[in-house]
Amino acid sequence: MSSGCRSALLIAVLLLGGGAGAAGRDLRVCADPNNMPFSNSLQEGMENKIIELIARELGATVEYVWWAQRRGFLRNTLNAGACDLVAGAAEGMDMLRTTAPYYRSTYVFVSRPDLPPIESLDDPRLRTLKIGVHLIGDDGYNVPPAHALAQRGIVENVRGFSLYGDYRQESPPARLIEAVASVEVDVAIAWGPLGGYYAALQDPRLRVSPVTPQRDGAFPMTYAITMGVRRSDKEFGKEIDQALARSRHEIEAVLAQFHVPQVEFAGGGEGGMK
Repeated sequence: MSSGCRSALLIAVLLLGGGAGAAGRDLRVCADPNNMPFSNSLQEGMENKIIELIARELGATVEYVWWAQRRGFLRNTLNAGACDLVAGAAEGMDMLRTTAPYYRSTYVFVSRPDLPPIESLDDPRLRTLKIGVHLIGDDGYNVPPAHALAQRGIVENVRGFSLYGDYRQESPPARLIEAVASVEVDVAIAWGPLGGYYAALQDPRLRVSPVTPQRDGAFPMTYAITMGVRRSDKEFGKEIDQALARSRHEIEAVLAQFHVPQVEFAGGGEGGMK
C-alpha cells in the first residue's frame, strides 16, 4: 500500500472515530426540580433513576430541562420542543404519545398505625374521621378521591391540601402525608407513589392501604404510568418501549426502593397490591 493510501486510510479512521465521539446522544428530559419522590434537581427521585436506566440502554447522556409540573407543563416543555421525553405520564394522555406502561399504581389510604385500617371509600368511619386529600384547583378539576368523597356527601370533615403547595418548600405535596403523622388529620388519600414514599419516612411509619373500589363510577383510582414523547415521535417512542422492556427488573427494584404501591395489570379486575 502506498504512503498516500495509508495516509488516506488513517484520516478516514480518525474521522470515523471522531464522528463516533461527536455523535454521543443526548436524552433531553423535562422534569420538575422539586417534586419528590418523582424528581428533583439533585436527580434523587425515582423517575430520575429510571431515566438513567433508559439513557444507559440508549447509550445516551441525560440532559434535563427543569420546569415546575403545573398546568401548562407539557405545552411549555415537550410540545414546545424544549425536550423529547417526560416520565410519569398516565397511559392514554391526549397531549402526547405514551409508551407501554412501566408500572401501575393506585390511590391509597395513609393512616397512623394506632387506627384500624381503612381500605374502602364506603367505610362508614370516613364520615367522622378527619380526612386529608390533595386539591388541584377551584374549577372542578380535582383528584378522583376528592370527587368520590363529595359524591358520598363526605365534605364537612375533609381538608384539602394543595397539590402545588408552597413551591419555596421542599416537595410541597408531602404536607398531606406529614399532616397524618402530626395528627392534623386522621387519614389521607394520596396517589400511591407519594403516599408510599412519605409514609415510610414518618416515625412511626404510617400504614398504606389501596383504595377500593379501583373504579368508583366515572373515577378510576388506579393508573398505568408511562413515558411520554411527542405524538409525532412514533419511532422514538418505540425505542423507549424497548429500553423499558430491557430494564424491567431494574425498574422494579427502583420502585421497591421508593415504596411504590403497585397493582396488577392483568384483566382489569380488582387485583391486589404488590
